[in-house]
Amino acid sequence: MRARAGSAALVVALLAGCQASGPESVKTPVSTPAAPRSSPSHPSRSPAAPTPAPQYLMPLALVVHATRPTANVTVTDARRVVASGAVSWSAIGQSGGRMRVFSTEERSASDVLRAVRNNRDVLGIVPADAVDPRVRVLTVGSRHPLRDPEHYPLRIHSEKPVPEITTLAAVGDIMLGRRVGARHQSDPGAPLRPFAKRLAAAEITVGNFESTLSRAGSPTQGGDSFAASQLVIPGLRAAGFDLLSLANNHVGDYGDRALRQTLDRFASKKIATVGAGDDLAAARRPIVIQRDGVRVGFIAVDSIGETPAATRNRAGTNRLNMPPRTGPLNRSALRRITSDIRALNQRVDVVVVLTHWGTQYTHRPEPSQRAAARAFADAGADLVIGGHPHWVQGLEMADSAVVVHSLGNFVFDMDFQTKTREGIFLEIVLWGDTVKALEPVPYVIDNNFAPRPIGGDRARGILTDLWRSSRGPFAQ
Repeated sequence: MRARAGSAALVVALLAGCQASGPESVKTPVSTPAAPRSSPSHPSRSPAAPTPAPQYLMPLALVVHATRPTANVTVTDARRVVASGAVSWSAIGQSGGRMRVFSTEERSASDVLRAVRNNRDVLGIVPADAVDPRVRVLTVGSRHPLRDPEHYPLRIHSEKPVPEITTLAAVGDIMLGRRVGARHQSDPGAPLRPFAKRLAAAEITVGNFESTLSRAGSPTQGGDSFAASQLVIPGLRAAGFDLLSLANNHVGDYGDRALRQTLDRFASKKIATVGAGDDLAAARRPIVIQRDGVRVGFIAVDSIGETPAATRNRAGTNRLNMPPRTGPLNRSALRRITSDIRALNQRVDVVVVLTHWGTQYTHRPEPSQRAAARAFADAGADLVIGGHPHWVQGLEMADSAVVVHSLGNFVFDMDFQTKTREGIFLEIVLWGDTVKALEPVPYVIDNNFAPRPIGGDRARGILTDLWRSSRGPFAQ
């Protein structure tokens, strides 16, 4: 939407007020008092004017190209840029030379966002309700405009309130068996601990659990058969995991009985699972998680194999055969899954599809991944988040859905390659039924098979791999 006349003066005045008394002074909605009612003793008096719509406060977000690094801008620098513009990225503490500032003072929000998506040298200034996940928002004064709008220091009047905010965290492949389990026998949850607090801070935390919780059977994949101890469950709970996808090629590594025990053990500890079940109906069944009135629905699919496909009378995964392991793309199964997505979309505010697909040890997605993702998006998916390749793979849009082809390993003992020890997890922000932001967090798996936060050149290298294999607004 275009800024209304006088918006520049409003912004400058609001910023000046915030500078004097801080964000707390303007954190409540601003309402205009109702006009006085006409008095019955003056019947000739004109009827009272309609009560103006209440006014709310909306964050004024600074947005950059999705491939620019997350950065914090000081409040002073942000106010200066909003009030008078800037010509250099150094004005907000970033590198990059010349900067062009576009705002809704002169352009529509959609025009500003388009300019940001198309040019890494553009800084956009837009109301936060216009932001979408194809751009990156900057924090100001260490406050995030989408996560913490009440305390964010730059805000303008709006006719719309900020909707309910929900945060999600999504991680890649979690494998707590084999050498990981052997290394941490005395403390099975230890590999999750470096990020446990951060993951648990999200209102919904999900990941792909790449093993069984039982050895009640013979190993089906030799030395690549993964079984973790039940004692990892407290560590998963401490890290905030609400939901684990079991739609993968290792949940069946010890046969039917072990798979069923794995399902039962997670259920008994109140960690939901999706994508595998005692039969096909259970494997197809979505999980809906509600937070403060916002309903987020999850469906998971496995395209790799090894674990049996669930049938009417056999336990297994929610299978979508496709290249490179179970292909060609099974159009009948795709129609079944998209039908499930459409039905789920009628029940929830946001639909997330968790996929296990693709070729290992490459940044390049399979064409069939893109075909399936488009079908998921057409059916109503808002996010498609993939795993299995063990390397990060890029982001792209499928219609209005964000597709993340692979997050890489989160906990794994694959220490034979640099890329199998690098990954990202996602921090996602929803406003009501809308995906507003999706921020990748890079890490490196250490010699004890635990993911560790990193920065500097190593973090930039992981993100560069991500952006180089991305498309559209996420391509570097």
